[in-house]
Amino acid sequence: MRERLLLAIAAVFYYSGLVKLAGLWKRRMGAPNLVILNYHRASDNMKQHMLYLRRHYRVLHLEDALTELFDPADRKKNRSDRRLPLVITLDDGYYDNYSNAFKLATELQVPITIFLIPGYIENGQRFWWYEPEQLLAQACVHKVVIDEQTYQLDNAAERELLKQLIDKRVRRASSVVERETFLAWIRQALDEPPLVTAAEKPALPMTWEEVLEMDRSDWVSFGAHTMHHPILAYLADPAEASYEVCESRAVLEQKLGHPVRTFAYPVGWLDHIGLQGVKAAHEAAFGWAVTTVYGFNTAQDDPYLLRRIEADTDEHWLLLAAKASGVWFFFTSLVRTLLASLRNPFKRRNLVLRL
Repeated sequence: MRERLLLAIAAVFYYSGLVKLAGLWKRRMGAPNLVILNYHRASDNMKQHMLYLRRHYRVLHLEDALTELFDPADRKKNRSDRRLPLVITLDDGYYDNYSNAFKLATELQVPITIFLIPGYIENGQRFWWYEPEQLLAQACVHKVVIDEQTYQLDNAAERELLKQLIDKRVRRASSVVERETFLAWIRQALDEPPLVTAAEKPALPMTWEEVLEMDRSDWVSFGAHTMHHPILAYLADPAEASYEVCESRAVLEQKLGHPVRTFAYPVGWLDHIGLQGVKAAHEAAFGWAVTTVYGFNTAQDDPYLLRRIEADTDEHWLLLAAKASGVWFFFTSLVRTLLASLRNPFKRRNLVLRL
């Protein structure tokens, strides 16, 4: 029901002309604007997204778009095409980025940029954020004790609490070693068989062979995403943060045989990046770094804190159209403001006075 309502609202925005009007307004503003979309997984539904984006935006590789954004001389080359520039990025390097996104990018001739985690490509293991769900799904025991607390796995509420605990421990680990040591311990405690099922393949990391195949095409470019995807602000040792960022660039450049100039912060909210995350990106001498903070980009923005708009290939292209135009953010922000005012009489009175 909720999904249908959101789709209906997005359809109103599109077919009423509001989405188109938002794009015209951005062009009239004069200052160059860049939309960077942030995907992760890639399903067959991505074709509808790419067809829409190819028609309404000038889709570029991330490096090309950022060179154009920050270099006035480069911008003059594309004055004949007045469509807004847009970049499709995918984080982490899942196998379905190869099997689906690469296939579609080649078929439709739409450039994409993928941020890779070399450590996971090397070991082929399940990404850590999938571990809590999978660990409990494959557990061979009925209870487990963690931090002197017993969790009964046949109790739904206690399973959920345990899942949240595991996620918190791996997410907030102060080092990669701490994270991997805890995961090894919890696997043993749950008596989990060390297997990865065939059904998990789309969510596993792609291989170097697949990366190199994509790199040889004209439609895929790559950026770095750390060596092992720790949350940089939580790392206790700044030297480890620096290593994770710098080494990821070094390994990718060695494997690909050409410079890698872009970087994506893992879980890139500002409080998860921290000062040491930004410092590490500077030390690695990347040209640009992207966050997961919502927004559009201009030439006046910090090239190490570029904004992106979250997208999901499973959502309808009408919702994507509303998001990419900025109309969706305006609408949801307005709804949140109105709901907050209804809960707070003082804010409601001030809102009425402003109106």
